[in-house]
Amino acid sequence: MFNRRILLAALALGIAAAAPASAQEKSIVVSSTTSTQDSGLFGYILPLFKSKTGIDVKVVSQGTGQALDTGRRGDADVVFVHAKSQEEKFVADGFGVKRFPVMYNDFVLIGPKSDPAGIKGSKDVGTALKTIMAKGAPFISRGDKSGTHSAEINLWKASGVDIEKEKGPWYKSIGQGMGAALNTASASSAYVLADRGTWISFKNRGDLIIAVEGDKRLFNQYGVMLVNPAKHPKVKKDFGQLFVDWLVSPEGQKAIANYKINGEQLFYPNASDAGA
Repeated sequence: MFNRRILLAALALGIAAAAPASAQEKSIVVSSTTSTQDSGLFGYILPLFKSKTGIDVKVVSQGTGQALDTGRRGDADVVFVHAKSQEEKFVADGFGVKRFPVMYNDFVLIGPKSDPAGIKGSKDVGTALKTIMAKGAPFISRGDKSGTHSAEINLWKASGVDIEKEKGPWYKSIGQGMGAALNTASASSAYVLADRGTWISFKNRGDLIIAVEGDKRLFNQYGVMLVNPAKHPKVKKDFGQLFVDWLVSPEGQKAIANYKINGEQLFYPNASDAGA
């Protein structure tokens, strides 16, 4: 009888220990940008994905550079970011299996209503940035190696400006995410480059407005990649690939298109555009 009780107790403990492990297995980690998180997109689409598959998605929200580093270390199953050249290198270096385009929106140059640089309404982001620099108008940079930060640096370069060499006290690099950068800009009446999705969802605008939009150089493409299980065997490749496949499927693309705030669409699906 004593041995039987011990055996039953051991079995009960084994079942109890196995249950959480089994539940944990049906989950993945996605390292992604602050814009997909701060915009509210994940809050909208992830419950739809879980309802269909039963898979929990745990998001690690970082700048694109950090999100890719998380994937390189094997600390995520999927990477969902917005810096195409960096994504392609991630795959070429063997850290990702394949890059899939998912969606796009655009960047906007935000500034105070008082518009100290006099750039409001311009469609030329390069000229606008040079004017901000020439007038020493306050500018907030994320400075966090994110996709948005990379886009900002590239826009300065395209304008003929090496911002690291030419920046002055008017240029403040904060090393934080998009929400924090917008909050800082709002508090200091400064200009800042933002992705439109986060801007639309941003609540603390103060007197900030869109100063410059519509330049084709402000295009903002997002891509998704399964982290390579050949390099990191602990990657949950089946669940991770299910998430990738769902994002680029008609159902996932429709979910992305349907995410709106006050009737305004934040992201535009384009998985069917192989060159995106």
